[in-house]
Amino acid sequence: MYNILSELNKTSGVKGSMLVGLDGIIIAADLDSQIEDETVGAMSASIVANVGKAMERLKSETPSRITVEADHGKLFLADAGVGILTVIDEKDVNIGLIRLEMKNAIGKING
Repeated sequence: MYNILSELNKTSGVKGSMLVGLDGIIIAADLDSQIEDETVGAMSASIVANVGKAMERLKSETPSRITVEADHGKLFLADAGVGILTVIDEKDVNIGLIRLEMKNAIGKING
């Protein structure tokens, strides 16, 4: 698992990645030492749960990907089957490349 995250982190603009359970417990993480992994894990699970509830209220499907954009970077969340793949990125990243690399990583996680 860690080798998959390490490979994902080689993508330009990626600061770190992790796989987190729906309960917020970290399954595996490869994050920059300045990033608090437990906080990111709990936040990832909370975002996915809240967006899922909102989508239910709108009578829509549960999202398979969520992107959060802020002034200093982006947070990508994706359903990886066994948990949530979370990728923390710099502000100006190639979103298409990040999504492609996440899709590849999810394939390896589930493969």
